Amino acid sequence: MICPNCERSLLRKERTGNICSHCKRRYALDPKTNSLRLNDLRVRRITATLTDNGRVQVAPGQLWYALSRKRIREHEFAPGCAGGAFAGAGIVSLWAIFGEASFMLYVSGILLATAIGIRIARRLGAGRGIPPMTRGDFRSSALAEWQEVYGSLPPGVIDDSGRPWPRRPADAPPPNAVLVCPDPSIAAFLAADGLPDRHGIALVQGPEHVRALLPALPPRGPVLVLHDADAHGELLLRQLRADLSGRPVVDAGVSLRTIRGLPKAVAYRDPTRKPTAEEMGRLAALDEFTAEELKWIGQGWRFPLVGVPPVRLLAVLDRLARQIGRRVDAERRRAAEVGFMTWPGAAKDGPDPVGGR
Repeated sequence: MICPNCERSLLRKERTGNICSHCKRRYALDPKTNSLRLNDLRVRRITATLTDNGRVQVAPGQLWYALSRKRIREHEFAPGCAGGAFAGAGIVSLWAIFGEASFMLYVSGILLATAIGIRIARRLGAGRGIPPMTRGDFRSSALAEWQEVYGSLPPGVIDDSGRPWPRRPADAPPPNAVLVCPDPSIAAFLAADGLPDRHGIALVQGPEHVRALLPALPPRGPVLVLHDADAHGELLLRQLRADLSGRPVVDAGVSLRTIRGLPKAVAYRDPTRKPTAEEMGRLAALDEFTAEELKWIGQGWRFPLVGVPPVRLLAVLDRLARQIGRRVDAERRRAAEVGFMTWPGAAKDGPDPVGGR
């Protein structure tokens, strides 16, 4: 690997303890000691791309996905084990034959059966799409090591470990819309960019936070839903539409049908978030998904919001928020023209707010 400090090429023996033997300086990540094969230079390069060379800030979840895409594509069940088991079976068989150790044939058989089992498991998709390092492990190991060495997160990466959903001041003006976003990394990313304040949108975590804001919303002020393309995201959208009947609920999340047709959109599987039989039954009852889509979702496949390029996500939400702002402003102007927002008695000395009728 290349030392990120002096840019000298280092053999494994020249970087013991993550310290360069040439410049004697420490670095954070060694590709031989982490499952994503990360090094400091790659983290900096990917971070610069994500942040558009510092134009925007990103969150740890977005960086994790960008650094994991290649490994998710490559990852397989028991990497290297099948070949080793086949080779071991051959060596043990020769030993048993020429060394007249017939009992070793049993060992050879076990190794051969293991190799065949691994091959069959791979054919059936075992391990496919499962990240070699989870999002949580990325934070507690790779990012923790980075912070220990450099004293902060990579340039342009913000901390989302607190409560990233901004609290609205009591004297804040009524919002134009509510944006539901359960993902803390995306919430931190949007708050850091200033999108909620820029467009007068209340950013909240889930359905339980929406009802408290409904009285302050304009009559047709929409609820936007940012969600992953998975079982939980699809059910979240339907739950809000059922709970808020009569109010526009806009799907601002990742479209399952669209994302599955994009070759660069790398989906992954999270064994800890595989949908339950009850959740799959609810999705099937909607009659909105094909059998293939339901199978894909049921196997735990998902495409996360953190996988959407940050600059593109901001552009889409900015455009949507401007459209909503224009519509809400027009509704408020019409309401004012007919006296909807005129305090009783305020127009006694002026013209009748409803045209003198």
